[in-house]
Amino acid sequence: MVKKKSIKNIKINNNLVIYQAKNGAIEFRGDFDSENIWGTQKQIAEAFGVDVRTANEHIKNIFKTEELKENSTIRKFRIVQKEGVREVTRDIEHYNLDMIISVGYRVNSKTATQFRIWATKTLKQHITKGYTLNKKVIKNNYDDFLDAVQKVQKLLPKGNIVKAQDVLELVKTFADTWFSLEAYDKGNFPKTGFTKKKVKFEADELYNAVLEFKKELIRKKEATELFAQEKKHKTLEGILGNVFQTVFGADAYKTIEEKAAHLLYFVVKNHPFNDGNKRTGAFSFIWFLNKSGINFQNKISPEALITITLLIAESKPKDKDRMIGLVLLLLKNRVNSKAKKGALGYKK
Repeated sequence: MVKKKSIKNIKINNNLVIYQAKNGAIEFRGDFDSENIWGTQKQIAEAFGVDVRTANEHIKNIFKTEELKENSTIRKFRIVQKEGVREVTRDIEHYNLDMIISVGYRVNSKTATQFRIWATKTLKQHITKGYTLNKKVIKNNYDDFLDAVQKVQKLLPKGNIVKAQDVLELVKTFADTWFSLEAYDKGNFPKTGFTKKKVKFEADELYNAVLEFKKELIRKKEATELFAQEKKHKTLEGILGNVFQTVFGADAYKTIEEKAAHLLYFVVKNHPFNDGNKRTGAFSFIWFLNKSGINFQNKISPEALITITLLIAESKPKDKDRMIGLVLLLLKNRVNSKAKKGALGYKK
């Protein structure tokens, strides 16, 4: 057991109130900036409809069975409370969210039963669907979230092959820039990138890279000899030439991001290969960024790239500029989870 002197004292101005919603969910009222939630024994007891002694007994048993460790579960918060006519400042032990949940699974009460029903349902949703949503946590952003999903879906023709979960992945990537998806109808996507750098690659370099990519996929039994087999000789070379084309001596696509976005779009939409146009397009996109020295790992996840590739494949030709704009916007954003090395069969 941890010695009391190792427990930190933290002063807070607003005490949290823990309560149970009608659906059984544990919810919290109050102002807090911490990444964790803390509650007193009294608050935990009230949340599950039992007395403090019962909550205390369960907490002792949880520590005794080593389900949780005391030193990582308890903190002392300095709070101000009224005692008679006086306001007194005291250090009160608080327990973190892990303890609150553990007590909820041990307590025998009607409200605790409702909590367990809700918790089991939420866990099941997370395991089977891969995500859970909390409207109250999302709060003001929830309507924007739904609006964003609808706007992404509008990009697609009826009967498209992009699943709702794929759309959610893309929306998650744009999570910090809700306004950007609203820009679709107004055509306010970025028109240009931000990395002006002179680069020039020979077509043979890309062909060799694609060939290695093909060999790797065949080795994994994820492709056949038809993969990346050109319908017409040097079509990919022509696409790369279009990416580097000039107008009156100046690059038509002035930035690295514009060039990469157009390479992705042209490979996917022009169907230069008998098989594997989408995968080769995504691979060429990553290859181009890597060769240009652009750190794409902290900008785009494999899932988001797959989804944007599918969106391009399903889009109408008249929406080309908007598709390019989406890719440029994707490259401007940063996602929390870094792209895994080799996620698309490509290693730096």
